[in-house]
Amino acid sequence: MISEKDLEIIKKTAEEFFKKICFEAEIKVKSLPNEETVSIDLEMEEPQILIGERGQTLAEIQHLLKAMLRRKIAEQFYINVDINDYKKKKSEYLKEMARSAADEVALSKKERILGPMPAYERRIIHLELAEREDIISDSIGQEPERRVVIRSYYP
Repeated sequence: MISEKDLEIIKKTAEEFFKKICFEAEIKVKSLPNEETVSIDLEMEEPQILIGERGQTLAEIQHLLKAMLRRKIAEQFYINVDINDYKKKKSEYLKEMARSAADEVALSKKERILGPMPAYERRIIHLELAEREDIISDSIGQEPERRVVIRSYYP
């Protein structure tokens, strides 16, 4: 679990980072009890530039911030940077797409291959479908073209 002191370091570092790249944002940092992930949520006027195509710039920002923070905080932790709830909305969209595709596969018994996506998006889909007993989800291919395939459990 991350300490209050470390949360302050994370918030200050994030504020300095976005100030140096000339972006004004309202930054909220929070950690859930008994979890190693710290959420860094930003609210800003024009988020598109920092989100980038398919969230790629946002992923790189998260990677940079994590590297900076690793030098300042000895404790093991993860960060999740989100801008204007982009990741939250994307996650809900992916879950709905996964359920819809799984229902289609369960009815038709034909596999469905989804488009290429980064590892964290594939993980959202696999977790969403993990409880289903009528389908199987798997990842196929090589990065950056790796994708999810959904198959019927009963051929």
